[in-house]
Amino acid sequence: MRPPEHWHLRRRRARRPWWALAAVALLVLGAVLVLRFRPGGEGAHPPATVSSGCTAGAECAQGGGPSYAGTVAPPRITGRAAAVIEAPCGAPLYALDEHLRLAPASLTKIATALVAYERAGLSETVDVRVNSGLLHASTASTVMGLEPGMRMSLEDLLYGLLLVSGNDAAIAIADHVAGNTSAFVAMMNALAQTLGLRDTHFANPHGLDEAGHYSSAHDMAVLGRALLAQPDLAAIVATEHYQPAWDGPEVWNGNELLDRYPGTVGVKIGYTEKAGQTIVAAAERDGRTVIVSVLSAWDRYADATALLDWAFANTPPACDDVASPAS
Repeated sequence: MRPPEHWHLRRRRARRPWWALAAVALLVLGAVLVLRFRPGGEGAHPPATVSSGCTAGAECAQGGGPSYAGTVAPPRITGRAAAVIEAPCGAPLYALDEHLRLAPASLTKIATALVAYERAGLSETVDVRVNSGLLHASTASTVMGLEPGMRMSLEDLLYGLLLVSGNDAAIAIADHVAGNTSAFVAMMNALAQTLGLRDTHFANPHGLDEAGHYSSAHDMAVLGRALLAQPDLAAIVATEHYQPAWDGPEVWNGNELLDRYPGTVGVKIGYTEKAGQTIVAAAERDGRTVIVSVLSAWDRYADATALLDWAFANTPPACDDVASPAS
């Protein structure tokens, strides 16, 4: 019997080598990934549109969507949430899910520094009880290098807190100011309430991941502005390296934006596995100071740089005729 027409073509297709099929599958997969993660794809933030912001919900879990001032849309970023404000009035320039509650990591230490500065003197002597070696071994966290029995000034500990991001410095400061970390954390939460931070609750003074420890891009930008309003603290976060009064080495600022972005004046970076990369950055240009906060990013420096560039280039000064917002 005569084979059906095109029988030989079907046999040829049936014998296509396995590696050819695998190559086609890889090409298709690559195309899907490119479409997903290219700018404007599902893996990037959409172009910003005006939004009224977060107004309800116990957790305000979805944030408020993107909103911005000016006519040129801000750049897409890797961060999950962001806020851009202008000092000294705190006027908003850009917001992306700015009320979304996320882990802030070591941005927490901005609040720690503010509470310590408010309640103790820089020259006070702190009797250190924390063992940085044990702390690092148990939490794999960054430490300044403190040991029990050391006597350090509060000022030196603030440098270790804000430059090195020492969790041991955070604990030593908390113990000195409040007697223990729990009482100090209560002071931190009182500060958040005073500043009107509705989406912030602290559970520790250092920022390690913990249940009930969260903040938002908006709230962290406000905290950064509050820190910069204190000249002593502003000088610390703008310092690249510092020698404490001890036998140890200099401490160096981990915020690489000080070297990368002209005009940078601080303030703090953070990272944990849950939080991802976080940053509050501030820069001065043409008489303006712009503060950027980005949470849950995988390239915080690129995000901060892009948002600062956009704000300086595409938004008019916002504080000339605007009063400082109420807390």
